[in-house]
Amino acid sequence: MMKKVAVVLSGCGVYDGSEIYESVLTLLAIEQGGARYQCMAPNIEQMHVIDHRNGEVMADQQRNVLTEAARLARGEIIDLATANPADYDALIIPGGFGAAKNLSDFAVAGAAAKVNPDLLAFTQAIHASGKPVGLICIAPAMTPLLFGEGATCTIGNDQETAAAIEAMGGQHQDCDCSDIVFDEKFNLVTTPAYMLAGSISEAASGINKLVNKVLQLC
Repeated sequence: MMKKVAVVLSGCGVYDGSEIYESVLTLLAIEQGGARYQCMAPNIEQMHVIDHRNGEVMADQQRNVLTEAARLARGEIIDLATANPADYDALIIPGGFGAAKNLSDFAVAGAAAKVNPDLLAFTQAIHASGKPVGLICIAPAMTPLLFGEGATCTIGNDQETAAAIEAMGGQHQDCDCSDIVFDEKFNLVTTPAYMLAGSISEAASGINKLVNKVLQLC
């Protein structure tokens, strides 16, 4: 039977949602790996809306995470709260600041961050069933909140973010964007992607490895 991967998105756009290139590369690698995917996102309001031309907050606008993520999924998306973990063989979360603003509040709370409760419940159910999880770019900053103390991950080599991960009880390992870090105990795969990548091809090198590893672990 074809493997099915849950892909949790956090909006649409690097500064306030899912990183578009990372998301598309993830979906492409899943399909090329002989598996299928289901995109999902929490039905909540974004932390804020960013003008991607200049990086400024658009204070007069508000957008819904699920509605915005539907742009990336070409409309084929479900509410994370309705997703049944038993229907999936693995979970992957692309990066983009939406992971630190909408799926969690890491962008503002740092080591005191909390994770969206629907994401927490879904991820822990996947993990409890022995299924693999892949986190990309800034999404691994949620590792200690999703898996507990001792889980090893990477966001590349940013010292401040790595320190926050370790303050929450995680273990950080420096890693190039072309590689992955695999925590065998927690069945967790992470890669820095655009935390370090300078181009889409550089981001693809690590993301392809991550997706391939996740599919091997299914």
